[in-house]
Amino acid sequence: MGRWPPVWNLLRFLVTTPTTPRVIPMSLEDLFCDVDEFCPVFLPAWHRQLLTEGTRQRRRASRLTLSEIMTILIYFHQSQYRNFKAFYLLQVCPHCRGEFPNLLSYNRFVALIPTALMPLCIYLHTRRGEDTGIAFIDATSLVVCHNRRIHSHQVFK
Repeated sequence: MGRWPPVWNLLRFLVTTPTTPRVIPMSLEDLFCDVDEFCPVFLPAWHRQLLTEGTRQRRRASRLTLSEIMTILIYFHQSQYRNFKAFYLLQVCPHCRGEFPNLLSYNRFVALIPTALMPLCIYLHTRRGEDTGIAFIDATSLVVCHNRRIHSHQVFK
């Protein structure tokens, strides 16, 4: 039996097709250095913009710095873990003690996450790539009523 023509040869087509470039996640050390360079520039400008009530607010320093909190959160999204608690307890606590010597308990870390939300959003926005025009859309149908009442339901008309 002869070989298939190259047009129909699926294996040959897959081999000769250029592969899409994969995004290689940064190492933990490179990620921390990048976040740690961002924080001293962003935080003073952000604190100048915050509105106050006129009373002095305490800003107690946590054992973990803001850049360490942000690094752990970004590192979670680069990992294969689906839930943060498993990631923190099974990956960060046992394996990253050398990188983060002042690790907190899981409950205390989760309580600190809201303090990192705005800086994390700004950091990720500054590291965004060029817009390619490609978008992902979820086309899952929304169930608005029982099937018996579909024709009488008027919400989307």
